[in-house]
Amino acid sequence: MGVVSTVRLLAVDDNEQNLELFASALQQEGLEILTTQDPEDGFDKFLSFRPRIVLLDLVMPKISGMELLEKIVAVDPGADVILVTAQYSTESAVEAIQKGACDYLTKPVDLEKLRSRIRGLLSEAVRRQKTLQLDQELIDACQFEGMVGRSPLMLDVFAKIRRVAAHFRTALVTGATGTGKELVASALHHLSPVQAKRFAAVNCSALVDTLVESELFGYVKGAFTGALQDKVGVFEYANGGSVFLDEIGELPLAGQAKLLRVLQNHQVQRVGSPAPRSVDVRVIAATNRDLKVMVREGRFREDLYYRLSMVEISLPRLADRREDLPLLQRYFLEKFSGEYNKPITGIVRRAQVRMAAYPWPGNIRELENVIGNACMMADGPLIDIQDLPESLRGAEESYQGPEELLSLDALQRRHVLRVLESVQGNKSRAAEILGIGRATIYDLLSKIKADSARVGGA
Repeated sequence: MGVVSTVRLLAVDDNEQNLELFASALQQEGLEILTTQDPEDGFDKFLSFRPRIVLLDLVMPKISGMELLEKIVAVDPGADVILVTAQYSTESAVEAIQKGACDYLTKPVDLEKLRSRIRGLLSEAVRRQKTLQLDQELIDACQFEGMVGRSPLMLDVFAKIRRVAAHFRTALVTGATGTGKELVASALHHLSPVQAKRFAAVNCSALVDTLVESELFGYVKGAFTGALQDKVGVFEYANGGSVFLDEIGELPLAGQAKLLRVLQNHQVQRVGSPAPRSVDVRVIAATNRDLKVMVREGRFREDLYYRLSMVEISLPRLADRREDLPLLQRYFLEKFSGEYNKPITGIVRRAQVRMAAYPWPGNIRELENVIGNACMMADGPLIDIQDLPESLRGAEESYQGPEELLSLDALQRRHVLRVLESVQGNKSRAAEILGIGRATIYDLLSKIKADSARVGGA
């Protein structure tokens, strides 16, 4: 089966003999067994030791097994909970599976069947551990200068950065807000021959029109009221290195003209000084605007646009590179679980499905914020839907108008079929989304098929 770290199993049953039977029958290498007769103590033990497998008696004093199942799943949706009862009913079995139990066994328990189920869960633990290791290896392999991606669009971006970094003098990075333009600028500098020199970043949208020149090029003492001493501008500060001009589309026309002169002459002139100063910098500009449209509208200088765009790198939206979403989720999950010192290991399937359906208007930055927030909110090792921000929790299908009145049974069947259609008939995936067992889906499909046959033969 492979080597895996010890997995904890918690058995909760008010009958001491049952607990002794479980402990004796399930004792094996790689499994630590905890037992208790008190369901309240059982929940405390679950919170303290976080077992991956839980055996619950259905009928117990104080708290029923069904109630305890709900509390456990609310804390850790990834826990494998098996309900055991001497009072079997189809209704309670379906309810247990719907509430998150992975199995439902009747007493007297078939010990060989129980051993087989536990072996299967331990094998799943091995697979999960290997998957986590592979995820980490994949993240390492798909990282490029602080960026993560394996989609063709991002691999093209990485390749272009590698090719031009050694040679560019000016570069233009375009893309929607939150796509990672500053990371591209940083990568261009880091891979260039001037990587050991300074990298100075300026947000042009934050520059006051009257102070653009003094911020970029500096001033001398007495140049204007308040100029009490000489000040070095950004271009002089980064001389020999790189300047990153973010939101270049927000630079006023007067500032654009002065920037163009610096790019042409490689000289700056401090405000209040007649003496030019030579500078040697690489300039990387970035924008989320369409500069070509701004040129046509007279809001951006055409000559400056062509000077900056000798090398142009365009970043795709997250919606256009959805194959990178699981990789980015894992990357940010590891980042924030380490930052917050919380042992969060993954995201439950239904939360992944919800995030996969979301349009991500804020791109990578929004995804980072969502995962960071979810890591703060999560109580257990897995992020669930309730840990996501309201913008994602409420991302349900838009209302399609009034629907005919249906019985609960008909509505349930319609929803199951809709989910199956959305996952291309993958019954395991549908079962995870619906929170029920695969056997329940097969039963529903059999009933639907039988009903259809009766209608067809009527």
